[in-house]
Amino acid sequence: MLAVLSFASQGAAAALVPSSSVRVSGRGAVARMNVAGDLGIPCEGECALPSFPKMPASVHPGVVTGQALVDLLEHAKETGYAIPAVNCVTSSSVNACLEAARKNDAPVIIQFSSGGSQFYAGKGLDNTNFKAAIAGAVSGAFHVRAMAEQYGVPVILHTDHCGKKLLPWLDGMLAASERYYAAHGEPLFSSHMIDLSEEPMDENLDTCAQYLERMSKLDMLLEMELGITGGEEDGVNNEDVAPEDLYTKPEEVWEVQEKLAAVDSKFTVAAAFGNVHGVYAPGNVRLDPEILGNSQVYISEKLGLPEGSKPVSFVFHGGSGSDIKDIKQAISYGVVKMNIDTDTQWSYWKGIRDYEEKNHDYLQTQIGNPKGDDKPNKSYYDPRMSLRAAEASTVARLEQCFEDLNCVGILGLGDMAEPENVLESTVYGPGARKGALPV
Repeated sequence: MLAVLSFASQGAAAALVPSSSVRVSGRGAVARMNVAGDLGIPCEGECALPSFPKMPASVHPGVVTGQALVDLLEHAKETGYAIPAVNCVTSSSVNACLEAARKNDAPVIIQFSSGGSQFYAGKGLDNTNFKAAIAGAVSGAFHVRAMAEQYGVPVILHTDHCGKKLLPWLDGMLAASERYYAAHGEPLFSSHMIDLSEEPMDENLDTCAQYLERMSKLDMLLEMELGITGGEEDGVNNEDVAPEDLYTKPEEVWEVQEKLAAVDSKFTVAAAFGNVHGVYAPGNVRLDPEILGNSQVYISEKLGLPEGSKPVSFVFHGGSGSDIKDIKQAISYGVVKMNIDTDTQWSYWKGIRDYEEKNHDYLQTQIGNPKGDDKPNKSYYDPRMSLRAAEASTVARLEQCFEDLNCVGILGLGDMAEPENVLESTVYGPGARKGALPV
């Protein structure tokens, strides 16, 4: 039974909680590292909430780790929703995810791939021994930690596909979490994914068990992959993979359960059931969520659990463009996380494209537009304008994702308040304040 803390009102709860507080759950005290207090950032209103009206009491605003992470994922499985996991490559895309989460009154998973991490650090930085990818991931992690609290939503801070050749990248991030844990009592990241699905099964399991043992000391969660996700993502191309490799067998999931549960219970399984990265024409992707349901039945019988139990927490890769019926069915079989990348890449670009199309005549030269040959265009080509359009487009696309995953109104905070004191731009019409900066 998950403990749920009830509030008479959101404001009253916020007023009672100091910025450096200890979160208490039915399982005991859960320490929360308050980044705002550590960095001297104001932590007011929803940022200072001890928990959420509709969530387990251990789950708080900001990055969740350890027991709070476990409680959140169990709540998702028991309640019947999955959490969107969005690949981010800039602070702008991170902020769009946080805004979307708060607008949907929901938790979110923010994750970095190795390529995305390198881009976060800057493509001008040398990546020998993955030092740029490590630096970018750590930099992104601190940004997420600082801003997740400010948006007042719980965030799982995760990293995506780490293949065999990328394990030094993971080692660097774990070293950062070990240092962070020594200072703050929790890891820098919530969880990491290891993807050795292309390696022999024994190697996959042994390597994951070794890393889970190291991560267990930091109270971290491991995501592992069985079978192969088709398509292409972040430089890994599986478009020509054998069809049988796209579908996991229940016996293979049981092997994972046996091996990893002997080390720690904090792991999730990205089992292949026809998943494909990217968006393809209808009929080209054949998902079989029954594989997940059959695996739950098989493992429940092995463990002697009651009928209807869901001992495994599954992850849905290649979620972009999937049929809504397959998504809902997968959630009913224990999917707690669905990865989203292709659709948000497109929505980000679409925001920029639409902004350029709308303001095309003001974006061709620094001076001169339909209002006059001597009129400046600075307020139009300021990068904040097109980037904000990209963020707004991404937030709108993510709203559909939250809805598809039954992940709306989960926290119990209600509607997001309109932000105040936001600088406006003259681009947005006569109501904007002259001379102000873009949004």
